[in-house]
Amino acid sequence: MFVDTHTHLYDSAFANEGAEGAASAVKRAIDAGVECLVFPNVDLTTITPMKALAEKFPENIHLAMGLHPTEVRPESLDDDLRTIRREFESGTKFVAVGEVGMDFYWSRDFEDAQMEAFDRQSALADELGLPLIIHCREALPQTLEVLKGHPHARPVFHSFGGSVDDVKTIRQIFPEAMFGINGIVTFKNSGLKAVLPEIGIERILLETDSPYLAPVPKRGRRNESAYIPYIANSVGDALSLTATLVAEQTTANARAFFGI
Repeated sequence: MFVDTHTHLYDSAFANEGAEGAASAVKRAIDAGVECLVFPNVDLTTITPMKALAEKFPENIHLAMGLHPTEVRPESLDDDLRTIRREFESGTKFVAVGEVGMDFYWSRDFEDAQMEAFDRQSALADELGLPLIIHCREALPQTLEVLKGHPHARPVFHSFGGSVDDVKTIRQIFPEAMFGINGIVTFKNSGLKAVLPEIGIERILLETDSPYLAPVPKRGRRNESAYIPYIANSVGDALSLTATLVAEQTTANARAFFGI
């Protein structure tokens, strides 16, 4: 069995299959052996579709709640974070705060607001005793600067594509940080396979980031959770492990990290 620890199957990218498109994608994942999925929230518009899809598969889907860094806007930040907090108070079970973090790939216009949003949501994770699903793109120094204020945080660096030095830098602050590995590891020029031995199988979580970053041989298509086995095979190749062992260890990692 596999766990997809980061997937957005509720995304509108699945609407072209009709009203049941997202549900069909969940069923394909289950048929492929991906029996457990973690849905991180993106913004206020994704809360309802995410929860609605989870209600159809309560035994398979677990939810995380947060405000994605690219959706942070200074003028609405207080209201948006109040909405996020209310979700945690609503009675819905969430297994993490996420997807949160910092992203300067597209723009640095809202750098201060992103840092504030990340800091406040990290504090919320501290308060609730939940792990953090971190989106960090072109912003590792700033991300770690915020995290230093939350020494008891339990982070997973989602969609990790960094270097050996990045792994070492993260571990200087959070020795037991987890790393979300997705289709990037299958890309010919990513270099990520050479980094995996530094991480080690005990600190790897498998993910797709569906509908983005489809692995080879599906690259260029809409990604989905059913493609996790391709990622597991690449991880196994990099670490000289069988796909079965990768599945067993990463599933155990996910269950321990998220408490699922």
